[in-house]
Amino acid sequence: MIALGTLGLAWLLAALALDRHGLRRPAGRFDAIVVAGCRVTAEGEPTPALRRRCELAAELWREGHAPTVVLTGGVGAEGPSEASVAARVVRALGVPDDAILLEERSTSTEENARHAASVLSPAARVLVVSDAYHVFRCERVFARHFAAARGVGSRGQPWPRAQGALREVLAIAIYGLLGRL
Repeated sequence: MIALGTLGLAWLLAALALDRHGLRRPAGRFDAIVVAGCRVTAEGEPTPALRRRCELAAELWREGHAPTVVLTGGVGAEGPSEASVAARVVRALGVPDDAILLEERSTSTEENARHAASVLSPAARVLVVSDAYHVFRCERVFARHFAAARGVGSRGQPWPRAQGALREVLAIAIYGLLGRL
């Protein structure tokens, strides 16, 4: 019983650390800002998480961190691709069409990185935008496909963020076991 309590506490602390890790602000310029794919609603609308990622990407683009925004994510259970929904959001936030690239095939973080590298170039330096708790894994996965990868995260409401961070601890363990970190 004590071992389970210790494991639970370690899991919780890891989730809290992940959430804080992603809040560091980027410095310098990159070749592109890449928005990690995120689920869309059955009606083809962005979820709050996807909207936050797009808002942060548009803000970073306006600040001059990169000339291009790459939106990733294929079609989930139904509806339009995550990338096309994200493109609608960043356009509404002032990012022009000539600064937007779409990657509409990916269905995982690994595929986001791999397919984004085919849209850009593996020699690119990318700034990856995701939820704060997801940044640690994104940085490592994208660094395997690009010359350099730095991540920055957005933060949502406490309860969904806590759930996501707890799931992310497991995802990191699985990616680690598969050699994807």
